[in-house]
Amino acid sequence: MTDPTAAVLSSFSSALADIVARTRHAIVSVHSHRSRASGFVWKPGLIVTADEALADEGEVSVKLADGTARLASIAGRDHTTDIALLRFDASDMAPVVLSSVVPDLGSLSVVVAAEHGVATAALGAVSLVGSRWRSLRGGEIDARIELDVRLRPSHEGGLVLNASGEAIGMAVRGVRRVLVIPGATIGRIAGRLEIHGRIARGYLGVGLQPVKLDDGVGAMVMSVDRSGPSAAAGIRQGDVIVGWNDEKLSGVRSLIRSLGPDSVGSVVDVAILRGGEPVRIKLTIGERADA
Repeated sequence: MTDPTAAVLSSFSSALADIVARTRHAIVSVHSHRSRASGFVWKPGLIVTADEALADEGEVSVKLADGTARLASIAGRDHTTDIALLRFDASDMAPVVLSSVVPDLGSLSVVVAAEHGVATAALGAVSLVGSRWRSLRGGEIDARIELDVRLRPSHEGGLVLNASGEAIGMAVRGVRRVLVIPGATIGRIAGRLEIHGRIARGYLGVGLQPVKLDDGVGAMVMSVDRSGPSAAAGIRQGDVIVGWNDEKLSGVRSLIRSLGPDSVGSVVDVAILRGGEPVRIKLTIGERADA
């Protein structure tokens, strides 16, 4: 008589192996100067990998499952969302179809990565699910997803699959945790990197220092770039920014985080205190040159 528990486990194991088998063809190892990571084919000739695991200089190559290595070039990278895009000569490799599905808390996920081109797999549980958030560098991530799984440094940039076999994002190493960069974020950022090679960031052209006020907080202008947007709008050193588009300022960090890609070129109404007197200024947000 067949043990029903063994049958269930065997079926579960086969299903997981099948999920991995359907995507392993698109997984590659990424080699850069003294750095190893994983990546996956996002579009023909384009690979998504983890930006933090990518060296800042030197050649980049990718190693495929058949053992061959090919040179790659950096099409673009975004430090704030930890997404980098590589170009390589392999238009015949079928890309991964990313899903915008956010997994349920406690559900199982598989990280498919690569070690010297050979596919690897690690099973873990979704340990945290949250709403849209911003990274410490100001990148907007569409959902907070954490995995309870062991992730080697060389497996960072691996593909995360849910129990249905859908590719839901990329695995990266956070502070004492493994994070998933969701498929929706990858699609948005990688799409811009493919076209522009960079992610535009807003620029005010001022140095700011938080200050406490009687009715809240402000941002004191400590320095002004003479050729920047703030100088052109008439903001001066010593001004205190207290409002932004008819809303009270909640802090310098929130102000900086509002300078995302979509902010470039927009006109904002800035409320400031100048010598204790309220002043309103219209400011057109510029684009940071080193974005």
